[in-house]
Amino acid sequence: MQEIVCVFLSAFALLFIARKVARKVGLVDKPNDRKQHKGHIPLVGGVSVYLSLWILYIMQPGWLPDFTIYMFCATVLLAVGVLDDRFDLPVMPRIMIQALMACIMMWNGYYLYSLGNVLFGFQLVLGIFGYAVTLFAVIGAINAFNMVDGIDGLLGALSCVTFGALGIVFELGGNKHLALWCTCLMAACLPYILLNLGIPWGKKFKVFMGDAGSTLIGFTVIWLLMLATQGTEPVMRPVTALWLIAVPLMDMVRVMTARIRRGSSPFKPDREHLHHLLMRGGLTGRGTLVVMVACAAVLAATGIGFDAFGLSDCWQLIFFIGIFFTFNAIIYKSARFHRVNQITLTNQNDNNVFADKY
Repeated sequence: MQEIVCVFLSAFALLFIARKVARKVGLVDKPNDRKQHKGHIPLVGGVSVYLSLWILYIMQPGWLPDFTIYMFCATVLLAVGVLDDRFDLPVMPRIMIQALMACIMMWNGYYLYSLGNVLFGFQLVLGIFGYAVTLFAVIGAINAFNMVDGIDGLLGALSCVTFGALGIVFELGGNKHLALWCTCLMAACLPYILLNLGIPWGKKFKVFMGDAGSTLIGFTVIWLLMLATQGTEPVMRPVTALWLIAVPLMDMVRVMTARIRRGSSPFKPDREHLHHLLMRGGLTGRGTLVVMVACAAVLAATGIGFDAFGLSDCWQLIFFIGIFFTFNAIIYKSARFHRVNQITLTNQNDNNVFADKY
């Protein structure tokens, strides 16, 4: 318990220190066509979480296996993220660094060699193809969490849902140290969430996570999922991992697929993410946050429940794919309805102007 409190207080203090430094060195987010916030906001949420993990390591060095390897990769990714936040680096160098960190993971034995019994009771062992799948999984997880960082509180809250779910899974599996480590991750994210939402001091002390933070969180999630699903003593089945990151994963796949179909780069930013669509549909920022976090929590709980009650891997995967296609269909229908409404309103306005004129 003392570790959780210490991490929380440390993260809070570090945010206040880091935001002052960030303003001096220009590590701030400025409004533009895609970013509609007001003022220059320090991009220090990730730095705070990162430094808090070092404090946790000093207190409990044995809680996370292979901490040195994890922290080396996390440090490189954070540094590249900070440079990207400051100088807006091109996409491909960042992807190459992410791929390199994935290779370091695999070199040290962290890779997906089995996807569980997803073939109607038969285990899908990837063999040498596991390295390619791991590469895509690492890059995918990092960018999935990067892409949901679009409205206040969303990245932090979705991260807490995933870390909380992983903590429950590790606790049920008898790994109390990793369960506590996940809880401390939530404690490290909470001060960022509060300041990001303007709680309790309003927008004066607002901070953003930045690409450095979203990259760190995405990498940490995939690292913990590897620990939970692979190795000699896994605490959950690989397919269950999909449910724990369902909202970021589904949103990323949908958006990237749509971009590719339009002939654009899958990494080209736009305003077609789920949070954008919900807000265009009439929800406030806070309303969108509540809806998306509630969906993420329900899906994570569903996955944990399926795993705990022994639902087969195959059926878990079928249900997950079914929800994904339902999710896509609802968004397509809603977007189409919204476009028709906009066209109708535009035509009505044009007719009113014509009538007023003549």
